[in-house]
Amino acid sequence: MFGDRKGQQKAAASRDNGTSASSITLMTVVGDHARLEGKFEIADSIEIECEVSGELHVGGKLVIGEKGTVNADVQTVDAVIMGHYEGTMVATGNVEITETGRVSGNIQTDSLVIAKGGFFDGNVTKMNGQPSAQRPAYLIEDKRAGQ
Repeated sequence: MFGDRKGQQKAAASRDNGTSASSITLMTVVGDHARLEGKFEIADSIEIECEVSGELHVGGKLVIGEKGTVNADVQTVDAVIMGHYEGTMVATGNVEITETGRVSGNIQTDSLVIAKGGFFDGNVTKMNGQPSAQRPAYLIEDKRAGQ
């Protein structure tokens, strides 16, 4: 369930071609029927391909894969949502909702990108609480799938 073979292969490939191991996902949580609940403190990055609920504190990037479902309050640096997310998220970096991503809840960040086909239902606020007068705070390509 943790650190699957694919993640181990990525790490090995990273060592072989000389790239930094810190650029890959630290931990991968997979399992079609796996369900985790609780308070999680992740020092670096995590990719989730199962169901997780509770509270997540991620020191790097949170990736919710297409098979992932997260129902939690999240504090992270960056987030990429390809699956389902429900909750309140605070991201000091970038948040991306891909074409397969579905989000319900509130997001606080300085950078939100929603790809065409991605879905967002909730509120978004800028990290410092005040939108910039010089540039748009968010790029929203498509709020609802199929429109």
